[in-house]
Amino acid sequence: MNKNEPVNARIRLAIAQWPDDAPRGSVTTFCAEHEITRKTFYAIRARAREEGQAAALEPRSRRPKTSPARLPEERKDEALAVRAALDSSGLDHGPISVHDKMVSLGMQAPSPASLARIFRERNVARSEPAKKPRASYRRFVYPAPNACWQLDATEYVLTGGRKCVIFQLQDDHSRLAVATHVADGETSEAALSVVKKGIKAHGVPQRLLTD
Repeated sequence: MNKNEPVNARIRLAIAQWPDDAPRGSVTTFCAEHEITRKTFYAIRARAREEGQAAALEPRSRRPKTSPARLPEERKDEALAVRAALDSSGLDHGPISVHDKMVSLGMQAPSPASLARIFRERNVARSEPAKKPRASYRRFVYPAPNACWQLDATEYVLTGGRKCVIFQLQDDHSRLAVATHVADGETSEAALSVVKKGIKAHGVPQRLLTD
């Protein structure tokens, strides 16, 4: 029998029920017949005495009693606390961001892969479907008309190769084209002209965005 091969349950049962008054030399003969060592024989018999015959019928687990690579619960709690702090601050709080933040704080940071497993174990992992449904997309808008206008300028080529610049002023609440102006170039004077035109037609906005 290979030394790494577990001892058959029938052999274990025979050892567990081995009589105390067995003839001298019978253990050696039994071990030779079944290709096991005397050390294995007495280990199984001792287990039967200490834990009962039923326990001796199965080999002990080879799983180590301790796992050096296993993260302590305290480390997991620290990672979750850092993740929660990033989340509450409106910052990215995925495994990579949490790892980098822990390192910057001088903490012992698990690898991003380990952090991802921890987040799944604690049911805090973000759901990341391959493609979001269309209904999940929300267009950002300002709450009321004239809360914010946005000014853009686009170069346009006319027939014959001439160029012009189209200024367009848009309300970021309704997407209404507040005013439009065409100029020879992208100048401050042209920008002021389209803004004045929009104010005359719709009033003064609370905010104006332009590059």
